[in-house]
Amino acid sequence: MPRSSKQHLTVDGRDVPVSNLDKILFPRGRVTKAQVIDYYLRISKYLLPHLKDRPVTLKRYPNGVLGKFFYEKDAPSFTPDWVKTFPVPRRESGGSIRYILVNDRPTLAWLANLANLEIHPFLHRVPHIDRPTSIVFDLDPGEGADVITCGRVAFLLRDLLEELRVQSFVKVSGSKGLQMHLPLNTDVTYDLTQPFAKAVAELLSQQHPKLIVSDMAKALRRGKVFIDWSQNSDFKTTVGVYSLRAKTDQPFASVPVTWEELEMAVAKGNATELFFGMDAALARVEELGDLFKPVLSVKQRLPSSVLKHLAGKMPQSLAKYETKRNFARTNRKTPGAGKESPPRS
Repeated sequence: MPRSSKQHLTVDGRDVPVSNLDKILFPRGRVTKAQVIDYYLRISKYLLPHLKDRPVTLKRYPNGVLGKFFYEKDAPSFTPDWVKTFPVPRRESGGSIRYILVNDRPTLAWLANLANLEIHPFLHRVPHIDRPTSIVFDLDPGEGADVITCGRVAFLLRDLLEELRVQSFVKVSGSKGLQMHLPLNTDVTYDLTQPFAKAVAELLSQQHPKLIVSDMAKALRRGKVFIDWSQNSDFKTTVGVYSLRAKTDQPFASVPVTWEELEMAVAKGNATELFFGMDAALARVEELGDLFKPVLSVKQRLPSSVLKHLAGKMPQSLAKYETKRNFARTNRKTPGAGKESPPRS
């Protein structure tokens, strides 16, 4: 932890005002505000590149995870002048929302001091607020399903995307589900990415109706996984990589996992292998580096043959790829003899 003096922390030469550093924010393990600030500063090397120039929605827990929380989009009136912000026009009324940009360690520490336990960035970077840098599929388990069920869905989703010649990366949410990111880093807009994500979710729900739903109605999710495609929007955020979660009385982090790790956890049916506390998250990045780093740089385009059908019935246009996949699996030679294949539902 950087040195402190008179309720200030000196972070990279900047005096950051702090208060109540000994306040318990997570009761299990008696995790204090000071420890939360320390976590975010120690993970900052890996976290900040993913947040750079992305507006964030704050989720503040002033009395810890057992108390009430509130979302905050507009930068508070007491925001220091050194904290970068960006105005985004309101959708339905006049004026703009002054979103915070988490571009440096002092800002990260300042937000943690506000008990902003979770960091929720947009998929776009300013000033291009209509251009997502990736597509996200949020795998949300319904009652009777869990992160292991989400893992089975993730493999189906990954395989379909690979047949479309695009690569995806997976992270645990730090709660019950998983999130898959399909990096783009091109000039695509939400007008294309959301219909694409919805069509993929609908296709998989049609092919695996006992496992997957694409409809938002919660009553349909029992024992299944909802592929939330709606996060691909210029007004919605998704919990960021390496963010803490305030879902339980102890802090778990949303961290990337390898496909091999996910396969092993699903094969064993061991959900505990997919939950990482603060120390475990820090140890992982020290050992493995940033497994989500490719999401920042890999450039991919949505297949042109698919884009032509975005205005029509997308699931049918994607279905031909599934037919090709089944044919290829039946007729191809298996690469890497003796290599264990991923679990499938």
